[in-house]
Amino acid sequence: MAPTRRTATVEFVRGSVRGTRRRALATLPSLFTLANMFCGFFAILASIKGQYDLAAVLIGLSVIFDITDGAVARLVGAVTPFGLQFDSLADLVSFGLAPALLAFTLFSQGQDEWDPLGWVICFVWVACAAIRLARFNTTIDPTADKRYFIGLPSPGAAGVVLASVFAFGDHMQGRDRLWVLLVVLVPALLMVTNIRFRSFRSLVSPRSGRPYGLAAAAVLLVVGIATAPVVTSIVLAYGYLFAPVLVPVLAPLIRLLPDKFTEAFS
Repeated sequence: MAPTRRTATVEFVRGSVRGTRRRALATLPSLFTLANMFCGFFAILASIKGQYDLAAVLIGLSVIFDITDGAVARLVGAVTPFGLQFDSLADLVSFGLAPALLAFTLFSQGQDEWDPLGWVICFVWVACAAIRLARFNTTIDPTADKRYFIGLPSPGAAGVVLASVFAFGDHMQGRDRLWVLLVVLVPALLMVTNIRFRSFRSLVSPRSGRPYGLAAAAVLLVVGIATAPVVTSIVLAYGYLFAPVLVPVLAPLIRLLPDKFTEAFS
């Protein structure tokens, strides 16, 4: 039967609605990326005002939004080159500039002979974060093992800084605390190494078909943060930082765990 004017109009409206929905779904991951950048920007402002704990919390929220935007993009099928570049720019703000400024404002209490060293170390952090993100964007290999990142991911590096602020913030101020610069320098250099760090994207992927690891990790994380937030953040941040060394050492113990848990380390 030949299409009438009415049926053609109905199909046009349906097509417009479907197109609007597709555009809305494609925009959704970018909203999480924007929230990531928003938190990073306000973490910078909080650091300048001396609100160090607030800045650390905001960087932590940026980590959550950074994980979420990728999972949402895969869920709605909206993984695009624009999203990749936008995510990297947001990460440079939240995990490049914000942690470096947070560490420097803690370390520096005014101009003296140690400030230039703080400037240099914190600039090294920003430079390494930028190199890490640029290398990730330009060396995407479809045949690479998706279970691993090459170099410490910038959110993981930022986690070391924010966990240190929560745990040792009162001891990180003053020029006699030069060890603070190691909290910045070590993760910064690890970002640009070729050391492999485990990627847990499979656990947060909505299509992984393996929810057990994610559910167990989520429960442990919630319980840990609710009961011992400082200890939990230190264990997570520094555990991931030293994972390339710890996992081979602990491999015999890891193999004793149920398969549903060992898949996260394999």
